[in-house]
Amino acid sequence: MQRAQAVSQLQIDDSQVIVTRWDFPPGSETGWHRHEHDYVIIPLTDGRMRLETPEGEREVTLEAGVCYRRVEGTEHNVTNDGEAPFAFVEVEIKQ
Repeated sequence: MQRAQAVSQLQIDDSQVIVTRWDFPPGSETGWHRHEHDYVIIPLTDGRMRLETPEGEREVTLEAGVCYRRVEGTEHNVTNDGEAPFAFVEVEIKQ
């Protein structure tokens, strides 16, 4: 299934961090990617995202302001299969 591309806005890219805002209209996706750094996700809105991973798919519920972190090497495609948009800020930590 062909999905629209989620919208990314690079906000900071310096020697310590990469900060990107991601906006997901309904039916959008990031595309498959692998994270080169540990990272933190800060949801800006509530939402439901589907994670496609090499191990399978799962749904994740986002709650505005409730952060989570993942490790370098995480590989996935983030999709919005719902009817409402959602957004988050991703902070990648360079080491």
